[in-house]
Order: sequence, then C-alpha cells, then structure tokens
Amino acid sequence: MTDDSLSRIAAVLAGKRGWVVALLVIVAGIAIIGLAGANESAESAPTSLPASAESARVNEITATFPDADEAAVVLVAARPDGGTLEPSDLDALAAAQERAVAVDPAFGEIGAPVIPAPDGLAAIAPVGIDGTLNGFPLTDRVDELRAAVADGLPSDLTVDVTGGPAFGADIANSFSGANITLLAVTALVVAVLLILTYRSPVLWLVPLLVIGFADRVAASVGTLVAELTGLSFDGSTSGITSVLVFGAGTNYALLLVSRYREELHRHDNHRDALAVAVRRAAPAILASNATVVLALLTLIVALLPSTRGLGVLAACGLVVAAVFVLLVLPPLLAVCGRRLFWPFVPHVEAAAEDGPRGPWYRIAATMTARPVPVVIVSVLVLGLCGLWLIGTKIGLSQTEQFRVQAESVDGIDVLAAHFPGGTSDPTVLLARTAEADRVAAAAETVEGVQSVTADGNMDGWSRYSVVLGADPGTDQAFDTIRQLRAAVSAVPGGEALVGGSDARALDTAEAAARDRMVVIPLVLAVVFAVLVVLLRALVAPVLLLATTVLSTIAALGLGHLVSKYIFGFPAFDDQVPLFSFLFLVALGVDYTIFLVTRTREYTRNHHTADAIVRAVASTGGVITSAGIVLAAVFCVLGVLPLITLTQIGIVVGLGIVLDAFVVRTIVVPAVFALVGDRVWWPGKAHPDKPQRTVAAHAEYL
Repeated sequence: MTDDSLSRIAAVLAGKRGWVVALLVIVAGIAIIGLAGANESAESAPTSLPASAESARVNEITATFPDADEAAVVLVAARPDGGTLEPSDLDALAAAQERAVAVDPAFGEIGAPVIPAPDGLAAIAPVGIDGTLNGFPLTDRVDELRAAVADGLPSDLTVDVTGGPAFGADIANSFSGANITLLAVTALVVAVLLILTYRSPVLWLVPLLVIGFADRVAASVGTLVAELTGLSFDGSTSGITSVLVFGAGTNYALLLVSRYREELHRHDNHRDALAVAVRRAAPAILASNATVVLALLTLIVALLPSTRGLGVLAACGLVVAAVFVLLVLPPLLAVCGRRLFWPFVPHVEAAAEDGPRGPWYRIAATMTARPVPVVIVSVLVLGLCGLWLIGTKIGLSQTEQFRVQAESVDGIDVLAAHFPGGTSDPTVLLARTAEADRVAAAAETVEGVQSVTADGNMDGWSRYSVVLGADPGTDQAFDTIRQLRAAVSAVPGGEALVGGSDARALDTAEAAARDRMVVIPLVLAVVFAVLVVLLRALVAPVLLLATTVLSTIAALGLGHLVSKYIFGFPAFDDQVPLFSFLFLVALGVDYTIFLVTRTREYTRNHHTADAIVRAVASTGGVITSAGIVLAAVFCVLGVLPLITLTQIGIVVGLGIVLDAFVVRTIVVPAVFALVGDRVWWPGKAHPDKPQRTVAAHAEYL
C-alpha cells in the first residue's frame, strides 16, 4: 500500500463520513454472529490425538466391534478413615452399582461384580456408559451417575466415579462457563489497565467496546472456519483465542490512541491529527498483525489437531481484531473529538526542537552511552534466567491436569493405592486372530503388564484388555506401552496394535515433541522474513530476532521456576513450550515493530544511535502500557482450572514483561547504538546527518 493511498484511507476514516465505514463493519460483524450461531464445541475438551497415530488406528478398528458404542466407568469405594471394608460396605457398593446401572440400562449392565482389593481396603465395581458421548452430554451423564451413586450411600463410605469417561467428563466440565468467566475477567482487567493508562473516566470505554465486539465476531468467524475446514475448536482454543484478541487488540488500540494524542499536540483540528495518527500507526499495526498471523499459521503443519485448530482460528481472530481497531476505532475517536481525553485534554503545543524528552529518553540515552557493558550484562542476566530450563520435565500425567479437586482424579488415586494402576482404564491390544494367541503370550511377558484378557473378535481382529501396573499417564505407563508395542510387533507374522488411554497419551506426547522440532524453526524463519521485508535490512532482523529468542528462553526458564517452586506443578504440559515460544516470539516482535518503525522515521533526520533514543522516548510509554496489558490478559488464563492454561499464562506473562521492560527498553537500544548505522545493512541510514555523540547524551543527562 502506497503512502498516498494510505493517506486517503486515513482521511476517510478520520473524516465526517468515517462513521459510515464503522457502521458497515459493525453490521457485517452482526451478520457473521447471526450466521455462525452458537458453538457448543467451544466449551468441550481438546482433541489432541493425531490421525496417523497407532492408537488412532486402534480406535478406527474397535469402532467396528459390536460393543463399540459402549464404555465403562469404575466405582471406587473406600472408607474415609482408611479402614478395612466390611461386608456391609461391599453390599452398599453393589447397591450403588445397581443405581448407576439404572441411569441408562441399555449400556449400564455389563455383568461385572464388585471386586475387593487384595488388602481389603478398597473395592471397585464397573458400570457401562454410552461410549459415543462427548463434551457436555458426557458430563451430564457422569453427573447423573454420580448423583445416583451418592443417593443412599452410607456416610462412612466414599465412592468415587472414575475411569476414562469420568476423566473426560471432568476435563469437559472444567470448560463449563469458561468463555463467560474468561471474557468477564479479561474485560475487567483491560478496563482497569486502560483507565490507569489514559487517566480518563470515559476514554477507556471506546477501545474496550470495540475490542469486546471484535472478540465476539472472532469467535463466530472461528465457528464458521471450523465448520468449513473440519478443524477442532475446543475450550482451550476458544480461551486462548479470546485472550489473544483482547491482548493484541488492546495493544493496537494503545498504539493508535497514543499516536493520536501525540498528534493532537501538533494540530488544531482533531480530525487532521487523527488522520496523521492512522497513517503513521497503521503500517506498524498491519506489520505486527501480519507477523503474528503468519506465525500462528505455521501451526498448520503440526500433527496435533487442537494445535492446528488453534493456529488457524487464532489467526482469524487477530485479523478481526486488526480490522476493528483500524476501521471502527478511528471513526469513533473522530466523532468524540478531543473531549474524549477529559480531564487531561491534549492541546496544541510547540514541539521541542530536539524531539521528545523525559524518563524514557534518559533511560535510552544511558543505555546507548555505554552499550558494551549494557549488552554484556543483559545477555548474562537473560542467559542465567534461561538456565532454569535445564532438566525441565515436559509432560503431565492424567492425574496432574487439574489445579482443583476432581472426583475422577481422587478415584484414580485410591484405585492406584490398592489395585494395579491400569485397572480403571485398561490398555487395548488388537491382533490378527490367526496369530492372536502368540501375540497375547508375548504381551504377558512384558514387565509392567499385570494381566491380558481376551475381549472379543471382529473382522479378523482379536481384542485383548491389558491391565498395566503403572498409574495412568505416567512415565512408567509410557515405558510399558513402548515395551508392549515392541514385544507384540516382534511376533513373526503377527500384526498387532496397542491403543487405549495411555497409548493415546503417549502418541500425543510424541506428536507434541515432533511439533516443537518442526514448528519452532518455522516460526523463526517466518518472523525473520517479515522483519527483512519490513526493514529492508539483514543485520537488524538478525539482532532483533536473537534478542527476542534470548528473552523467550529466559521467560521459559523463569516460568519453570515459578511453576515448579511457587505453584508446585510437577512439569510443563506438552503444549506449554510450543505455545509459549510461539506467542512470545510473535507478540514480542510486535513491540520490536512498534519501536523499530519509529526508529526508521527518525533516521530521516538522525543517525541510528540518536534515532533509537528518540524512538524509545516516543514509544516507551505505549510499549510499557501495552506490555502490562498483554501480560495481565494472559495471566487471566489462570482463572481456568487446567494447569496447561495456567502455565501458558505464567510463561507468556513473564515473557511479555521482560520484553517490554528489558529487551525493548535496554537491550535493543544498546545493541543498535553498538552496531550503529550498519544495523540497516545492506540498506543505508542517513550519513549526511550528524551522529549523536556519547558526550551529547551525557550533557543532557
């Protein structure tokens, strides 16, 4: 887009008829919301199993078995005081089993009796459930079972409903009302921070309303995209997308309003000031938006369905956010005029001949006056923070997913203490019927396998139920699954597959590791390419990307420190490193673009060392405010009860603060001053302008 065309568009948006453009965009948004309708999957549990995984093939084959639409939950009984179960307790558990079966007799009756534990301290009783249920229908059915079990249960006996379906129901239930809660808390946080930033009782309402409406339109766009593409759209995707829309949208609004207020000090007519602000801020907003969108779209190459869905749907959400900030916010600002800034209404002032001054100027001038020690100390500090990543464990077990108490987790803990860990959710072994006996015999020899039980035949396949000794989702269970797969695949002529919950969790973890290896380099390549095109240089993009990666590694290290030693989380979830790296690199480049595009403006009249100081003086306030808002918005993910989202909020929040306060304020100015005009190579700066000297900075300081 040329400067002339951008100037004409800015003039229209800031002009007296700009409201027509805003109205058209709003009407289009309402139409999209009406067309998309409600999206029930936005509050469902994530779908993370790759279609190419061995456990996915097991799911496809077992779907042909007569009982494919059946699943089982497990009632786990124990005394609260840990005492031995009496015959009356076993009778009470049997009665609870009968009440649970009566909830849905078509599936509930599976003919299994009450099974006491060898130590007599616990007992289990399986109950059938409709295996086709998912999301909130599954949650409702499990709630009915739990209510039936609790009705008439003796006060001195505890019975937990656990097993695969119950765990899935608790995961889905964790997203119940998540959109409303997350939206309300996010809007409140943004409102408070905007009030503190603008110090106006009215100004904050305009950007908040624009971004809030954009978030609803983005959710509807995501629904339509999911329907058209078949991508999964779940509770975590919805939550993260909403946070990104609010965070990035608020950043764009802050940049635009900040430039508008700055131009109001130079223009009598507020519409002229707004037109200049839009023309100057739009390229940076578009460039930063394109960077984040392209980075998110790299997730298309991921194996995990939920990761691919997040990439596309979040990218759509950020495009919507940019459209509303650039096309709806300016006309609203134009209609309101200067009085929107009350009580601190900006008036025309004589611009300082030497550019903006203030605390940000002094900080940047100090950093550029002694760039070598500043760069060395900064790199050492960030590197030391990154050292906390050494030895970081990645992967949470099934019982480690929640920050709050969940009945399915309590039941698994009790069951694991008195039965083999895999009793609640056995592993599925499929083998060709001709070699099934030899495959089953090989499976029984695997260390960690407690039992192998025949469980039906269909279409030339024999199915076995394999109970593991390890707790579900643990490293020990994964090791057993690997050994089991190796043992059964070694049977001559035998085609065997291993599936079930532990196998699915292992396949998901391995796919997540592969995604990290592929997506992270791709994100870096995309961001580097955008910076090269934007800056028309090679040196600056290398330096800027290096500082962003260093701060990201530091944030991951600090995030691990906080997650483990303050919150007590045992490990990073599989998705946390990739998502955190993606968001921090892509969003960190936002601030880089805000700063460096302003630096480019100043290089028209100043050399690089002086230009970067002036750019920090001009953008320091808005970058800091934007960083605080974005960090706070990501921390809002902590209101949801899943450790995964809490960890992403911790890491990204810390990283954004590091980026805004340390990297863009201290490290980048020092690096640019150290390299000088060569930072724009192979392009050129403006060598005809006098270089700002250290002595000149020192004189001002």
